[in-house]
Amino acid sequence: MNVTSTVMISMARRFEARPERVFEAWVRPEGMKKWLFTSEATNKLVKNDLQVGGMWEIVDHRDGTDYRAIGEYQEIRQPNKLVFTFELPQFNNAVDIVRVTISEVREATEMLFTQEIVVPHEEGWSDEDAKKNLAEFGTQTEEGWSQMFDRLKQLVEGTVN
Repeated sequence: MNVTSTVMISMARRFEARPERVFEAWVRPEGMKKWLFTSEATNKLVKNDLQVGGMWEIVDHRDGTDYRAIGEYQEIRQPNKLVFTFELPQFNNAVDIVRVTISEVREATEMLFTQEIVVPHEEGWSDEDAKKNLAEFGTQTEEGWSQMFDRLKQLVEGTVN
């Protein structure tokens, strides 16, 4: 029996761009490759089947190793909402849920992001170990998304091609 815990992260970002542009950056492979997971320099494969039940995949190549991020779309409301699974199969079999809401706010776009992160427990973890690791997973995941959202901002605001 695999024991897991869940931690939720929530983030908000404002972009000086139309909601459609932000949505397109989330779903068009040429946009995804520039900011999602790592960067265009290391993302060597991007696939996206934008439909409920459709799969997305990014393969990032760093230091001689391929890292895969994959998921399945659960809800799509263009250009305002995406709900999909997020998996990193090379690390564990946990399936996270990501929700992205994109709204127009005073000639700009506000993006609300949440991720429900499933953290597998290691054998022998105490309750204290679980709490500590949940906090670390949440912090590390938030830091990673923050870096990605900085690249997304540059992309949708036109400061990077």
